[in-house]
Amino acid sequence: MSGMPSLNTPSDSQSLFSGKHHRSSVMEVQAWMPSKIQAISPLVDRLMRLIEGSQCVPGEEFDVELALREALANAAIHGNQEDPEKKVRICCRCKPGNEVSIEVTDQGEGFDFEQTAANSLISDPAAEHGRGIALMKAFMDEVHFAQGGSQVHMRKRARKSSH
Repeated sequence: MSGMPSLNTPSDSQSLFSGKHHRSSVMEVQAWMPSKIQAISPLVDRLMRLIEGSQCVPGEEFDVELALREALANAAIHGNQEDPEKKVRICCRCKPGNEVSIEVTDQGEGFDFEQTAANSLISDPAAEHGRGIALMKAFMDEVHFAQGGSQVHMRKRARKSSH
């Protein structure tokens, strides 16, 4: 994170953004969010403005926003148990006209994502656990978990238009 300009606000309920642009016009953003439900919308709104402005996945922003909201909610609620001492880390990388990749990491104990995903498909579709994972997988091109389930990697590719 050293050498990255900061685009942060003074309020602790807001995230801290640091961004970096490479010569290839790839945009990278890193942010930390408190483990509070109220922190999700301000962060998502700011990040989506950057994603829309970068034109990395034109027309696919709704899908990215929905998956991002689910990932952040899972991290804050299930991962960090809304512990005020724990933070959620977000890393976003946009390649204009190509793709966006997002990594959300919580400071929780992780979970058995295969078991949770399997249970959500078999049991009650309105169940609280697993629904967010199913939504992330439905709206993003790639979703996989790391660090024992405390980190989710998501990727959405731009749709190639045929003229």
